[in-house]
Amino acid sequence: MDVHEARTRFRELREKDGPVPAAELDAIWAVLATTRPEEILGEWKGGEFATGHPLNGMLAKAGWHGKRFASVHDAKPLMCRDATGALYSNLELGKGEASLWTVEFRGETTATMVYDGQPVFDHFKWVDDTTLMGIMTAKGVPPEGPFYYFFLERDTEAGTPREAAPAGAGA
Repeated sequence: MDVHEARTRFRELREKDGPVPAAELDAIWAVLATTRPEEILGEWKGGEFATGHPLNGMLAKAGWHGKRFASVHDAKPLMCRDATGALYSNLELGKGEASLWTVEFRGETTATMVYDGQPVFDHFKWVDDTTLMGIMTAKGVPPEGPFYYFFLERDTEAGTPREAAPAGAGA
């Protein structure tokens, strides 16, 4: 599979209504370009691939909107929307926030979000100029997974988020 085929298949799987095989996502991941933390700063809207991972559907229930990378030392992994539609960083669900590092994953170094309060890593690669593919790993997960697969798109309409969850907005 070349990068053009990978991008096409990525878009097809993203729109798929139903299970997405992790092996297909791994094949796409293998040909995508790595990125550096500084290249992904900004606001991102997110979504997930339905691979059967235990986390599938949980973020949507929490009102997950995406991620915000203000700087390499200021990453907000769980930007959620409250009942009024306002964005906030869900510190409770994320057990804090995160930072961006360059980390080796599957033999390549790429931008990785390292969570502050839990042993979780989100690795990123470029699908195209405005889309990232992500794979979440965690301490204790074997090298073959299961992993949580997701995507991020540049979000130009996110607005200014609040720094903490409003009362009663927990997941």
